[in-house]
Amino acid sequence: MAQVVLKDVVKVYPNGFQAVHGFNLDIADRQFVVFVGPSGCGKSTTLRMIAGLEEISDGTIAIGDRVVNDVAPKDRNIAMVFQNYALYPHMSVYKNMAFGLKLRRMAKAEIDQKVRHAAKILGIESLLERKPKQLSGGQRQRVAVGRAIVRDPACFLFDEPLSNLDAKLRVEMRAEIKKLHMQLQTTTVYVTHDQEEAMTLGDRVVVMKDGWIMQVGSPLDIYRHPVNRFVAGFLGTPPMNFIDGTLTQEGSQIWFDEGAFRLAVPGWAADDLAGKVGSPVVMGIRPETLSEKPIAGQADNALAVTVNVVETLGDKMDLYLTAGGHDHLVARVDARLETQPNTTETMHVDLERVHFFDPDADDGAPGANLCLETEKARA
Repeated sequence: MAQVVLKDVVKVYPNGFQAVHGFNLDIADRQFVVFVGPSGCGKSTTLRMIAGLEEISDGTIAIGDRVVNDVAPKDRNIAMVFQNYALYPHMSVYKNMAFGLKLRRMAKAEIDQKVRHAAKILGIESLLERKPKQLSGGQRQRVAVGRAIVRDPACFLFDEPLSNLDAKLRVEMRAEIKKLHMQLQTTTVYVTHDQEEAMTLGDRVVVMKDGWIMQVGSPLDIYRHPVNRFVAGFLGTPPMNFIDGTLTQEGSQIWFDEGAFRLAVPGWAADDLAGKVGSPVVMGIRPETLSEKPIAGQADNALAVTVNVVETLGDKMDLYLTAGGHDHLVARVDARLETQPNTTETMHVDLERVHFFDPDADDGAPGANLCLETEKARA
């Protein structure tokens, strides 16, 4: 087990394309860290640089107390689980799991003990004599994880390991990986484009865009306090609603004015936004903070909306709405609400949980497009 430290890591390809910009991150021993972002954001490239499968253009990577920039992948004491499992089709499950240990010239008895122990942890003891083609997708994934476990590495690296599985199996395997980490307590770096995986698996989440780190923090901290519109819109299902408006003031009250409607700016945000009166801002509203019922202790938070589409999700349903000049709003509400498309409803915004963003700030680099309200103000 070991900490992993990336300092000013850069990746530039021969054609001049820069995939990763000055990546700085300390991953503590035994921590589970998830890199998340859209395709092409540099998350897999960064993971492969940690593994030694990609050369770094600049900076340093340390695993434990050793800088590994010039260390071969096989000597970095890491184990990687790939998206496509990378199992040898002509070998049995047992031989697939044992292969790396044989290359190390480990004693046969020790190999057998390690393979059978990993198989027991993963519940694949009955599959050891089967070939990969005889296994389901979930079973193959367990074998790939088992092959990593037997190496007893300092760090596990997972590259989109669940993307080839169906939705139900993905949820099951997600829980298995989390449980496995709790049991083994090995430092883990996990790459995914699925923000739900990131939120449920990670002790810390690293949100990336265009090769930059946008934000690092615990899943809930990032969800509750996104630093910019990209992060706010990327994490959350359905994603955050963004409404353009202008800040106005009457007496001591600051208002968010969309034109067709206005909402009271809550007291906790007033000091941070006072200097923006008369300026355009963007209000961020998460779908679950829109309610069909009045919210206790809040006034001037009502929206007249037109329901366009209703999607039922069991105990919840998603309403696709038009409010003022915005026709792509989503509310997640109780499924017992009786509403139909093309009807008018009154929704209430939980003003204690909204966000305000600068519409003119650049969203493409770290620290840009900061929320206009401070975390301290909300506390």
